[in-house]
Amino acid sequence: MARLKELYKKTIVKKLMKEFGYKNQYQVPQLIKVVINMGLGAAKENPKLIDSAVVELGQITGQKPVIKKAKKSISTFKLREGVPIGVMVTLRSNIMYEFVDRLVNIALPRVRDFKGISSKGFDGRGNYTMGLTEQIVFPEISYDKIDKIKGMNITFVTTAKTDKEARTMLEWLGLPFNK
Repeated sequence: MARLKELYKKTIVKKLMKEFGYKNQYQVPQLIKVVINMGLGAAKENPKLIDSAVVELGQITGQKPVIKKAKKSISTFKLREGVPIGVMVTLRSNIMYEFVDRLVNIALPRVRDFKGISSKGFDGRGNYTMGLTEQIVFPEISYDKIDKIKGMNITFVTTAKTDKEARTMLEWLGLPFNK
């Protein structure tokens, strides 16, 4: 079992119950899933980008990514329906906690000029989305083997009712929000 999951069960639940006045441990917000998405608009000209993104995202997460295709044609973007334009992975349970642990302790400290993650990524319903501009902050990716720097969006889906509850929970999970 992931170290972060044990920490959550033992201490974070108690802290959240005390801070927000929950009477039952099942009222405490939980992290349900983490969704990692790589949008690759340049893949319509170079289909090999999708293949390399699948390999890289698979190495980062330990799970096989799903290739996302365009839902409709948009002529101004020279995009046709059914053309692959991105890859995504949904992480749950132990794999999710292991990914969050690696993100917080290994990847984020490797980001150049890192001052903390923005707190503007909350959606009003307790979910948080952050972006990374480079996939090479993860140690699983070899700098020599990449063909193009690709960014990714990471979404933390929680059961929190408010952004304040979600932010407090994510801070105690280790996400370094800037002040």
